[in-house]
Amino acid sequence: MKYKNKIIFMLLLLLFPVNVFAYGKSLIASGKNIGIEVRGSGALVVGFYKDSAKKSGLEIGDRITNVNDASVNSAEDIEKNIKEGKNDLEITRNNKKMNINIDILNEENTLKTGIYVKDKITGIGTLTYIDPETNEFGALGHEIDDATTKTLFKISGGSIFNSSIVGISKSFPGDAGAKRSIYDKNDVYGTVTSNFHSGIYGKYEKAFVKGDAIELGTPSVGDAIIRTEVDEAIKDYKINIINTNKNGERNILFAITDNDLLSKTGGIVQGMSGSPIIQNGKIVGAVTHVIVDDPKKGYGIDIKKMLEKN
Repeated sequence: MKYKNKIIFMLLLLLFPVNVFAYGKSLIASGKNIGIEVRGSGALVVGFYKDSAKKSGLEIGDRITNVNDASVNSAEDIEKNIKEGKNDLEITRNNKKMNINIDILNEENTLKTGIYVKDKITGIGTLTYIDPETNEFGALGHEIDDATTKTLFKISGGSIFNSSIVGISKSFPGDAGAKRSIYDKNDVYGTVTSNFHSGIYGKYEKAFVKGDAIELGTPSVGDAIIRTEVDEAIKDYKINIINTNKNGERNILFAITDNDLLSKTGGIVQGMSGSPIIQNGKIVGAVTHVIVDDPKKGYGIDIKKMLEKN
């Protein structure tokens, strides 16, 4: 879940918070494959290409929020506001603000910061639910992390949009497969406002049928289904819930038992995160992780944990 710039910046993508849902609601269990793009809150430092930048005191994981008294949310914002020589950066590190001075060099008429930053992340996932009363949605069932810092990506906003599956790289023991998709960022489904450990959230903007909503349930050991899209249509596939617990976000351990899905994917694949888990006609959770050594098995989050938005 990347770009180009005059000052030699690397860009990428992410999100931010909403309201707690009350239990006992009915939700529309989606299963739709979606494209996701989120914008960072500030520009995240992910590396250095000049020692002068590293010696300035900047560290990987710092978020640059201000350059020379101008607010920053992207690499372009930095480009617009830097100057040759001394520059004042306001950063956030471990939730604390601090100021750092950095020398910007002019080499062959190009200003070079000496740092690589990330301000976006794009990718695909699965839409878990839509609340028919508020039009709020939840997806993924887990957070969007920055791959460099391995921390939750702080976001200022984003969107979900149309994504079409063009193929599947199957999962094998020791190697998690993936959906191969193309997407249309102009066909927007909704705006992303939050990125929590339990998923991404926002406002759904497309039409949907409110009568398709089903009640919330509690996962239990036994037969269930996951609703997901791996080819031309959203379908329900059989699973067996092996174990449940109330701790953290991995509340459901399950195995895929549907031969049709196994023949298509080999098990759980990347991009399936967020697929709703339905048991006894009720939505009880969402797929979150594949067990790489045995990709027929995976974990899910309890839907009520997901609605808590932690």
